[in-house]
Amino acid sequence: MNRRPTLLAALSLTAAAALTLSACGSDDSSKGKDNDKIAGADTGNKASASPTASDPASAERPKIDLPSDLSYTFDWPKSGDKEKDAILADSEQSIKAVDLAIVNQDALDKPYLHYYEGEAAASTQKFIQNYVDHKASITGVYRFYAPEVAVDKDGTASLSYCEDQGKAYVKYLKTDKVKKTAVTAKSYVIYHTSLKKNDKGVWVIQKVVSQSGSPKCQP
Repeated sequence: MNRRPTLLAALSLTAAAALTLSACGSDDSSKGKDNDKIAGADTGNKASASPTASDPASAERPKIDLPSDLSYTFDWPKSGDKEKDAILADSEQSIKAVDLAIVNQDALDKPYLHYYEGEAAASTQKFIQNYVDHKASITGVYRFYAPEVAVDKDGTASLSYCEDQGKAYVKYLKTDKVKKTAVTAKSYVIYHTSLKKNDKGVWVIQKVVSQSGSPKCQP
């Protein structure tokens, strides 16, 4: 599972759907087995400009407009390192882009495909599709914190961070009903992502693993 595992578990599922989602597991650890090809997953948003990778600030990013019932706090202070700060900025947008796809009920929404490739794009498509299949969206308050960024000499990078899902909920679109759940240890999730800078200068996610209930993320 790659995003919002606790929220996804809160969906009211049929027995058949529950079997489909059971691969996520309660510990929400992904082994990167989703290698399906997705249209546009390796090319990103083709409407983007094509600046050189040496000038990432000039790369166009998709506009992400989320509804007013979603709010975000990113406790990600700038490091002063140009590459690390670019990774944090693109990762923030990638998180919001996945949420936009859920809101839009579109598992092939172009904005998130701008930030995900390969394994990460395939697993994210399946994650979003679960919400679409159950006509469910998301609402509430999200907080992200404790980022750790490392940039390797080969041009790849890694980012781990925590998410507080305590005030985030599933919303059913047919009834507009919000399924509120109690805050538990599993409301705090750690993510580990592997990234690379593409030819447009955007840091894209290639792999992502999550685990709910991580001791490192507990308040």
